Amino acid sequence: MGAGGGAAQPVPRAAPAQPRGGMMAMYFFFSDKTVLLFDFWNVHSPAGMALSVVVILLLAALYEVIKVTKGKLLHRTVLSVPTSISQESLEERDRASVNSERGQQNSTQKRWFLYHVSQTLLHVIQVVIGYLVMLAVMSYNTWIFLGVIVGSTVGYYVAYPLLKVR
Repeated sequence: MGAGGGAAQPVPRAAPAQPRGGMMAMYFFFSDKTVLLFDFWNVHSPAGMALSVVVILLLAALYEVIKVTKGKLLHRTVLSVPTSISQESLEERDRASVNSERGQQNSTQKRWFLYHVSQTLLHVIQVVIGYLVMLAVMSYNTWIFLGVIVGSTVGYYVAYPLLKVR
C-alpha cells in the first residue's frame, strides 16, 4: 500500500439520486416521494404530492394575507392613537375636567395596548408560518417550491386590495 505499487484506491462516486442513510438531496428534484416538515408528513404518491402542494400553497397565501393584515393594522393604530399624548392632554384641558382627561388617557393607552398585542400575535403567527414554508422549500422538491411561489403570488394578489379598503 505504499507509493511503490499497492492496490489502486477506488474512485469516489457521485452522490446517489435517491438519498440513503438519512441524507437528503441538496438540489431541486421532481418527485412524488418526500418527507415534509415532520416524519408523519411522508408523501409517497402523486395524489399525496398534489394534496401537499395545495396545503403548502395555502400556507404561503396565508403568510401573505397576514403580512398585509399587519400593515393594515399598523396603519389603523397610527391613525387611532394620538401622535402626542401630551398634545392631546393640553387640548382636553381646555374642553373637559381633570377626571374626564384621565379617563381619555386610560382609554387611549388601553387602545394602544390592544393594538400592540394584536400586532404581536400576528407577528408570531407570521414568523411561524414563514419558517414552516421556508422549511418546506428546503425539502428541495420542485413541486413544493412551485406551490410556495404560486401560493405567495395568489396570497398577495388577493390580499393587496385590502390595503386600499378604508
